Amino acid sequence: MSDNPFRDLPSVTKVLNTPALLGARERHSSEAITAQIRVALDGIRARLVAGEPLTLNVDAIAADVLTSLDTQVAPVIRSVINATGVVLHTNLGRAPLHEDAARAAYEAARGYLNLELDLTTGKRASRQGNVRAGLRAITGAESATAVNNCAAATVIALRAIAQGKEVVVSRGQLVEIGGSFRIPDVMAASGATLREVGTTNITRLSDYERAINPNTAALMRVHCSNYRVRGYTKSVELAELVELGRKHNLLVIDDVGSGQAIDLTPFGLPGEPLVSASAACGADLVLFSGDKLLGGPQCGIIAGKAALIQQIERDPLMRAFRLDKMTLAALEATLLLYRNPTKAIRDVPVLRMLTTSPTDLKRRSEAFAAWVREIPGVTVGVWEDESFVGGGSLPDVSVPTTVLGLSADGVSETEFASRLRTGTPAVVTRVQDGRVLLDLRCVFDRQEAELLEAITLAARK
Repeated sequence: MSDNPFRDLPSVTKVLNTPALLGARERHSSEAITAQIRVALDGIRARLVAGEPLTLNVDAIAADVLTSLDTQVAPVIRSVINATGVVLHTNLGRAPLHEDAARAAYEAARGYLNLELDLTTGKRASRQGNVRAGLRAITGAESATAVNNCAAATVIALRAIAQGKEVVVSRGQLVEIGGSFRIPDVMAASGATLREVGTTNITRLSDYERAINPNTAALMRVHCSNYRVRGYTKSVELAELVELGRKHNLLVIDDVGSGQAIDLTPFGLPGEPLVSASAACGADLVLFSGDKLLGGPQCGIIAGKAALIQQIERDPLMRAFRLDKMTLAALEATLLLYRNPTKAIRDVPVLRMLTTSPTDLKRRSEAFAAWVREIPGVTVGVWEDESFVGGGSLPDVSVPTTVLGLSADGVSETEFASRLRTGTPAVVTRVQDGRVLLDLRCVFDRQEAELLEAITLAARK
């Protein structure tokens, strides 16, 4: 090394012609490689100016450049192992799809399909027709359609049937969903006017009836899917609301939120309304999400009277809210699983995870803990705990579970969790009482080997 360290700084061309970067030209453009070399050299130059002693090696510089380039083109959205135990984790994409649904979306994405073509007649058809039969089957409604999400379903339904008119809603049901989106704001976007009745904890049928006037278009019930009001409370049953609507020739809309199509009460999961019960009770329109307890892709489903569904689909906003071909394909495949409810509970990932018995989960956790104990420097314990459904579903119902509590020698629990979260694959965990907690409820069997390897790497000092 010369007395002047800047003389040892390699040229851009010299770094560019190293074997590592010559071989990288299939993955990265020459412009990108050159630009990153300049960034690297500028960084080294700044360190030299600061007086930092450096040993300059052109191959090492090239390796750093290549690492930076590969990081820049790596997908930001990537697969995650969900070890939190939260089944409908909004930050992790809510419901994982069944393999059939994922494959259907993949096949739709990679080629052409009869999205709006009747193959029998050769004529144009509605894209909604691909999922209408399946939605009718799970809801019992005359007809159904699907849009981007449940908020979009609310906006377009109210816009089509109540624009410029009033919709009566209980004050206790003016929910706020994720991202600070509130029912009053969603309703305002539709052009309908909100008419609040009752109080936070008490709303009577007479409150609704007193609010009805010549400008009233509909009565609406909104299921409080992400919170509960307890204590001295009273609310109006849907059957009562339907009867009142019929009396005054008003439409009744039921936003049931989570989209539960199969009764989960036998599995200790009460509290969510069945989508079929709303239609059977006489609601004119039933709104719910597709990516919660239904276990499908993100979408908002509107089921109800055929004439109203046609009216909604004729609205100009329908084109802005309509589903793409991948989502429709995944939704259709998910709905096909519900032809046999027993099979759906076993096959739809969300339902399988929620109905896994505590005994089976404990057995699986103990088996996995035995493998973890073979990792040097890792201590693991197994104990009973509880988890929650998540995703604005069953907010006050805990699910009995078993967790693994991990600690690594010389690594804090925060650092351990960070290493797992930023590794490959990324593993999202819980941190509690000085340990990293793993709940295998949402970890697929096919991910166990990857999870074990991730723990091994994260535990290294």
